[in-house]
Amino acid sequence: MASVCFDHVHLLAQDPIQTAQWYADNLGGEITKSVEVRGAPQIYVAFGDSFVIVRGRRGVEAVSDKGTLEWGIDHFGVRVDGDFDEYCASLKKKGVEFSMEPTDFNASTRIAFVKAPDGVAVELLNRK
Repeated sequence: MASVCFDHVHLLAQDPIQTAQWYADNLGGEITKSVEVRGAPQIYVAFGDSFVIVRGRRGVEAVSDKGTLEWGIDHFGVRVDGDFDEYCASLKKKGVEFSMEPTDFNASTRIAFVKAPDGVAVELLNRK
């Protein structure tokens, strides 16, 4: 019997160093590795035993080479344990922009959405 667990989200970034640092500075990740893979920087930002992997452009690669996104990932979510509203307030003090302010999603979950670099949406959630 196989089991599955979440491992990573892989992002393409215009400025991979700055983007990786944003995830470390604002969401509390730790940059654990920076390597070159197939001609592009690739930076690993750890969140426990899961990662956001941020990579830059490979050679003459263009965003349009990926095609237009019509269906696929809308956002990714990170769980915030502890005082959710205080955590969100600390992000605002750092200048992080919210696309959805903290709100009760249902009786047991509070959520918010922040705007990360390169148009990425990150859901913050706190399960009561």
